[in-house]
Amino acid sequence: MGIFESAVLGLLQGLGEFLPISSSAHLALFPWIFGLQYQGLAYDVMLHMGTLAAVLAYYWKDWLKILKDGFSSPSSEDGRVLWLLVLATVPGGLAGLFLEHYAENVFRNPLYMAANLIIFGFVLWYADSRVREGEDRRIDWKTALVVGCAQALAIAPGVSRSGITMTAALFLGFSRGSAARFSFLLSTPIIAAAGMKELVKLQPSDFNATFAVGFLVAAVSGWMAISFLISYIKRRGMALFAWYRLALGIAIIAMALLGH
Repeated sequence: MGIFESAVLGLLQGLGEFLPISSSAHLALFPWIFGLQYQGLAYDVMLHMGTLAAVLAYYWKDWLKILKDGFSSPSSEDGRVLWLLVLATVPGGLAGLFLEHYAENVFRNPLYMAANLIIFGFVLWYADSRVREGEDRRIDWKTALVVGCAQALAIAPGVSRSGITMTAALFLGFSRGSAARFSFLLSTPIIAAAGMKELVKLQPSDFNATFAVGFLVAAVSGWMAISFLISYIKRRGMALFAWYRLALGIAIIAMALLGH
């Protein structure tokens, strides 16, 4: 794989991980559309490490306070958040552990991914249409568990981890900003676990220029995606992303039916 392809994959991962459009679907569809081969474990790890760097760079102050208060004063607001994030991470972790084979094979059928893009895009739009800005809900163990169970659905490409967690939070009465923040904080442990699980399998020869380019592009584009989304959805909502998912899903179905 060349530098350009690595940069494109990094961009797809960085934008798709945090915008509610499904990074896994885009990374699977890009080789399918352009006739490229799967690039292997090293590039998967590189892309995940890039988005992990992005979310840590954006929320490093939040994470420092959450970790500090989580152990020193667990009953405080930020202290509670740490343990609620731990609880919310469990369903996604179990889904990744037991459904990894299906995620890498069965769930990657283009028509299946297209259906997920369309269906969960509509659900996202509907949840967003019910939002009454100015109202918000405090995170408790029940809401954390529901959002965590929603995150487990993102094992299927096309669902979108950020999209489904924000959808669940919006249905539960969170504001758009609070839903996005909790979704992005929740992404940190699951991305770190997925990346570290595979990182130990890499060889020194896997670390090269294309690896570095993909990592950097994923990190920079991921940071920009977080910054853009938080600002954008407070003013405009989620409709743009729902329409994009619909258009992409229809395009994939058309390509598949035409024998691509």
